[in-house]
Amino acid sequence: MISAVPGLSAADLLSRERQARRGGTGILIEQLPGCWMLQQTWSRNGDAPAPGTGTLLRWLQASLILNRNEQGLSIVNQVSLGGFQLRFSGHAQLKGSRPLLIFSFASLELSCWGQVLHRREMPAPIPQRLPFFALIELNEQQGTLMARGRGGGLAQWSRLRQEAP
Repeated sequence: MISAVPGLSAADLLSRERQARRGGTGILIEQLPGCWMLQQTWSRNGDAPAPGTGTLLRWLQASLILNRNEQGLSIVNQVSLGGFQLRFSGHAQLKGSRPLLIFSFASLELSCWGQVLHRREMPAPIPQRLPFFALIELNEQQGTLMARGRGGGLAQWSRLRQEAP
């Protein structure tokens, strides 16, 4: 069950998702830019993943980085281990009132200590099969974002706070 989020049960999250489906979330594109660190994932039903999955994803610094651009948003999904970094980059757009964050990765890059070891362009997916996150809730005060992916799994990210100069 969804127990890794303090004070949030599986029933609470699934209830919030039903509300988002009915009435939308009010999440705007302006609220999304930033670095979002993956905190926890759950199955389609809200069951916990295999033991250690959340810990491993946090240890690998799994992150979702969104930035505004002329086409909507640029998107980066990456994991890091020591000096190694595996990074998928592409573009995203926000659609609908729920809304859906629809994205497509255009390139894959493997680097070590900032030096690119391998870069590959990725084929464009069929438009009907584009990956997406159905956004459930963005809590500005707690700095959390919850969504369901195209495959049915649930995820929670925490916004990485930028240090003031």
